[in-house]
Amino acid sequence: MFPVNRLRRLRKNENIRRLVRENHLLVDDLIYPIFIEDGKDIKKEIPSMPGIFRWSLDRVNEELDEVVNLGITALLLFGIPSHKDEVGSDTWNEEGIIQRAIRHIKKHYPNLYVITDVCFCEYTSHGHCGVLHDHDVDNDLTLENTKKQVVSHAKAGADMVAPSGMMDGVVKTIREALDEAGYKHIPIMAYSAKYASSYYGPFREAADSTPAFGDRRTYQMDPANRREALREVAIDIEEGADIVMVKPALPYLDIIRDLRNTFNVPIAAYNVSGEYSMIKAAGKLGWIDEKKVMLETLISIKRAGADIIITYFAKEVAKMLKNEK
Repeated sequence: MFPVNRLRRLRKNENIRRLVRENHLLVDDLIYPIFIEDGKDIKKEIPSMPGIFRWSLDRVNEELDEVVNLGITALLLFGIPSHKDEVGSDTWNEEGIIQRAIRHIKKHYPNLYVITDVCFCEYTSHGHCGVLHDHDVDNDLTLENTKKQVVSHAKAGADMVAPSGMMDGVVKTIREALDEAGYKHIPIMAYSAKYASSYYGPFREAADSTPAFGDRRTYQMDPANRREALREVAIDIEEGADIVMVKPALPYLDIIRDLRNTFNVPIAAYNVSGEYSMIKAAGKLGWIDEKKVMLETLISIKRAGADIIITYFAKEVAKMLKNEK
């Protein structure tokens, strides 16, 4: 009679595998990042991120039409301004690139859910995530500017704000600023466990956000730390975060699982540019099956416990799911 337990019975064919499958990747799980550049007639492919472009507002509808047709409903906006200064003042300019982008999208695509990245690195002349003092980011001065940034996003029509700068107290600061300005309904998706990762390289090319000196290790998390993520997330939840995030995703699946086991809140994971670019590069060289590795990567993020995945693969996944149906 040996063996009694034959687990292969439930792997016999695709029908039974589908019936017992524990995790499913859905288009509803996905947020698609989009880069909006100040200027005209811009559709500029990012060399290290094949298939991902910078768009000017007069051409971004080409991208948004495809997004809508694929059933993707949520966007994460990043702006590349024409003006940069020491404090990133364009982030709270009512005519800034992100503010205009929000208004454009909400006017032409009212059903798209617009999430704005709340940071300063793309907007500062030095490429760091806030106001500098003695060659480091001053936490509390940066929070003062963050208030102005989030209120300007809300006024423009943003559906959600997502602070990514890893400043201490940023969630509480944003919640109070939004509430006082009459935007109590706008949720916060906090980049709660954002690591000082080398996987961000292609993004910095995409967003023109490479630091002019040093790095971001004084405010982003040490990749060696696990327990610290629990502290960061607990503080953000206490301060009013509606969704918490782990970034990057793939090298930090253990952190996603720790959060899932500890907290009863929605968890997002950012499948970042370096993860995307490695799969694209290996696929182009023929070393891997790009589509299968993409899907295996994303389902691993779901399996670890993420409810939401921010990914540059969103359109490709949506096309595959649509074709399957």
